[in-house]
Amino acid sequence: MHTTLEVPERPALPPLPRIAAAILPVVLTAAIGSLATGSNIETWYETIRKPAFNPPNWLFPVAWTLLYAMIAVSLWRLLGARPVVGPSRRAWWLALAAFAGQLVLNAAWTPVFFAAHELGLALIVALAMLAMILWTIRLSWRFDRAAAWLLVPYAAWVSFACLLNGVIWQMN
Repeated sequence: MHTTLEVPERPALPPLPRIAAAILPVVLTAAIGSLATGSNIETWYETIRKPAFNPPNWLFPVAWTLLYAMIAVSLWRLLGARPVVGPSRRAWWLALAAFAGQLVLNAAWTPVFFAAHELGLALIVALAMLAMILWTIRLSWRFDRAAAWLLVPYAAWVSFACLLNGVIWQMN
């Protein structure tokens, strides 16, 4: 098994497009989540039963702001680690596809949970998102270990979110 990667002397994209390519998808994901959450926090979410370990509402935007910043930096790093040629290039594209897949699932979860109030379906989306985050970490590891490590707190938070979602679904 050949583990040496041929990494280019410069990133796959020039600086400004690379920053935009890292930030814009994450900002879009966050915006979708924010729009879907909207007034549901003060109305619907306040009325459903939640476990004792449910964090206070103020913690969610703080946690997600930090996590989204780490996700964007991770993507920025991964975009800078494109192999020059060979099978590693295909594996890098697969890592980017997994990254995109987990962001799509992230963007889908909030509308399913908060807007549609589909707690069981939201749990399925959250579990799929967790699987994709873990796969993204695994795939990114060979290209940029810092990019992979930056996603570990995200995986931990989504693991907790899966537990919380599942208990809320059971309680309601």
